[in-house]
Amino acid sequence: MSSLISRNVQYVQPHRVFFTDGVFDGGNDCLAEAMRGGPADGGRRRRVLMVIEAAVAAGQAGLEEAVRGWFGAREGAWELAGEPLVFGGGEPCKNDWERVEGIWEAINGAAIDRHSFVVAIGGGAFLDLVGFAAATAHRGVRHVRMPTTTLSQGDGGVGVKNGVNRFSKKNWAGTFAVPWAVVNDHRFLRSLAEGDRRDGIIEAIKVALIRDAGFFEELEANGEALAALDDDVLRRLIRRSAELHVEHICSGGDPFELGSARPLDFGHWVAHKIEPMSGFSLSHGRAVAIGVAV
Repeated sequence: MSSLISRNVQYVQPHRVFFTDGVFDGGNDCLAEAMRGGPADGGRRRRVLMVIEAAVAAGQAGLEEAVRGWFGAREGAWELAGEPLVFGGGEPCKNDWERVEGIWEAINGAAIDRHSFVVAIGGGAFLDLVGFAAATAHRGVRHVRMPTTTLSQGDGGVGVKNGVNRFSKKNWAGTFAVPWAVVNDHRFLRSLAEGDRRDGIIEAIKVALIRDAGFFEELEANGEALAALDDDVLRRLIRRSAELHVEHICSGGDPFELGSARPLDFGHWVAHKIEPMSGFSLSHGRAVAIGVAV
């Protein structure tokens, strides 16, 4: 004899992607707006742990000082939880489990709780790592992503996946977690090498192929401008690519990929095989380009 209790668990969380220029400029309140929302907390200050990819900190002159200044001007509402945590990114960071434990230690040491924030500034691999640590600390702390590459601003950084590599397999350990917010600051792209700026174009082509023929035709018509990395065209590409990815995640019916259909992974089966084969020397964008061609 058996019996059953069955109810539907309803979970609603906005998926918000902000676009700005100069997020840590003194008068820019985009990050403050991104961190607002959620249950009332009696007006207490929220603690914020900043985690920054080393290459971004080095390439953006005065970034850490700007972060301190931004929080200092808003200390009544937001408390910077110690010095920003800075370490190397790129795919190698996802192969190092000690990095996960290091972020956990920083979260614990800074007394970050489920009403606090972990804000990550970096490329897609870096965001994967920090997002995984944030999603597994206290069963999930509030996490804001600040993607710093064309690839992550238009694709991975606006998604709901986190992960690290184990057993020589990409993203073997990971979570699905909707970020509290995503902040795309176009100014971060200025310090990117040319090849890294081009990497994001393939993910835009991918999502255009599967979701928006008109967008694909626009990319085709602007081929020369894209090849020249025209700034206005890149802005439109990133925004539309991000919009299409978010639309699919939120309205595609399977945001956490419980089924077998994963259209946003078009080209990724091959990409995830050849990236480890190359010792992760092949960039994700180039690997996806090969996968789409295959």
